[in-house]
Amino acid sequence: MPEANMNISEQMVATDKDCIVIVNALTDVPGGRTLDVSGLPSDMKVLNAGHIIVKTTATGVHKPLAVTGTPLAYDSKSEGDEFVGVLKASIPVSDPRAAIVTSGQINAAASPFPVTDTIKSGLPRIEFLY
Repeated sequence: MPEANMNISEQMVATDKDCIVIVNALTDVPGGRTLDVSGLPSDMKVLNAGHIIVKTTATGVHKPLAVTGTPLAYDSKSEGDEFVGVLKASIPVSDPRAAIVTSGQINAAASPFPVTDTIKSGLPRIEFLY
């Protein structure tokens, strides 16, 4: 199970775009989740608001959807994973405690990576605008 370091004293994350990406958060995962960030690129230090979150069905572990390529783009979700929602606020990868929007409106044009039709169909309670 993923763990978060509760003793981290100072972490600066730019949150200036968070309110632009998350237009209207109607419901979320109660209490949030600590994400398994082990599959992210090693140079990724921040998960930005709007990042797609998936859950491994067998274990119930939540994680950010993998990104690959140049420029970075969402990878296909792995078999056994299901779409859960969208990261509500930017967080440092070193402290992956996340609020996850499960229904509402998201500004797809301001999302950290292009939102595909597969993602949109996998999150039917989220309206991706623009």
